[in-house]
Amino acid sequence: MIESIIAWAGEHREQAVFLVPLLAFMETCVGVGLFVPSLTIVIVTSVFYANDWANIWLMAAMAMVGSSLGDHVGFYAGRGVGHRVHGWRIVQRNAQRWERTEATVRRYGVFAIFIGRFIPAIRSMVPAMMGVTRFDRARYTLFDIAACSLWALGLVAIVHGAHTLFLPS
Repeated sequence: MIESIIAWAGEHREQAVFLVPLLAFMETCVGVGLFVPSLTIVIVTSVFYANDWANIWLMAAMAMVGSSLGDHVGFYAGRGVGHRVHGWRIVQRNAQRWERTEATVRRYGVFAIFIGRFIPAIRSMVPAMMGVTRFDRARYTLFDIAACSLWALGLVAIVHGAHTLFLPS
């Protein structure tokens, strides 16, 4: 998959930068994020940066926006579904796990947003859980944007660090 993305980007350099927010959105969007590895955005932004196809700060800003949009889709999906999720067969089969997860999200609130942002396995699920637990919308948006911004700075550090380490001038 990554090879195809890079090949397409090499042929469409002007449009390629728009893959960054799309990939960030996809890896954070509830449901979709379970199938899009987080490493994809790191590799794609690294290749773009190494080939001078896009500015690293522009890519970080675009990744931040894409990831926050994906988080918000999950948050509002969770809010829309609400407690009806307890009637779903998959949740009923894993009731104890679900209850523990929901209790953790309720207990840690804001910290769950930050923790979820940096753990790929749960990244796309935490926003939905925040919505299911009826977390305050304005607080969610504020802290999600902060977490996504911090994550985007981490992306810059990883991409720039890898570039410096593996492609020294």
